Amino acid sequence: MNKYLMALIAVCFSFNASAATSEILQKSQASWNNTPIKQMELKDPEVTVVRIQIPKGEKLPLHQHPILNVGYLTKGELTVHTEKDEVLVLKAGDPIIEVIDTWHYGESTGDEDAEIVVVYVGNKGDNITETKE
Repeated sequence: MNKYLMALIAVCFSFNASAATSEILQKSQASWNNTPIKQMELKDPEVTVVRIQIPKGEKLPLHQHPILNVGYLTKGELTVHTEKDEVLVLKAGDPIIEVIDTWHYGESTGDEDAEIVVVYVGNKGDNITETKE
């Protein structure tokens, strides 16, 4: 074996896996407004991961999600409002267990654009978002 390959192998095996960490950001059986998460039957499971960017000051349209979804705000500030006047303010680094079958909207309320990564869990072909017309 040549000396470069030996050096590469030595570096790979010297990686300290104990440096890795994990942290539970949120764990719940309810969404952020304390509504219990509904029972789901997954016959044909499908997971969708979406990055949503909301310009500073922009308000999303009123919408709801018929399936389970969780998010992580990576940037900015996002204020979520339900039709029942429930409010949640998220700052960068905050997780959210989103409301299901509840009309709501989000608004980028910080000094910069908001960015959230959302994971939707449902059955293949399920709508992830429905808007009110």
